[in-house]
Amino acid sequence: MTGDQLDPEHRFAALVRETAGLPGVTTPGPGRRFGSDALKADGHIFAMLSAGRLVLKLPRARVDELVAAGEGTNFDAGKGRPMREWLALDPASPLSWSRLAHEAYAFVHREG
Repeated sequence: MTGDQLDPEHRFAALVRETAGLPGVTTPGPGRRFGSDALKADGHIFAMLSAGRLVLKLPRARVDELVAAGEGTNFDAGKGRPMREWLALDPASPLSWSRLAHEAYAFVHREG
């Protein structure tokens, strides 16, 4: 079974395992607070799973590019306002979760 055939929870778990050893990365832990189930770099969220979608923090221009290409939408954390530096990847997108997560990690780690 390829990564694309796995359900989102299994795909995200694979990302957690893959990125756990990167400098500054904190993996999801216990708790129910916002971000407790997210991947963080230097204390800042860079990837999380929300409603079955991979959500990533990327530069605004990159998010705009991916949204324009139909790969996803700006993430809305339930406040009725899309967040400009957050992409909610379309579940049908063929883009690599691993590549995008590493891109998000590099963006957030650089900010930290």
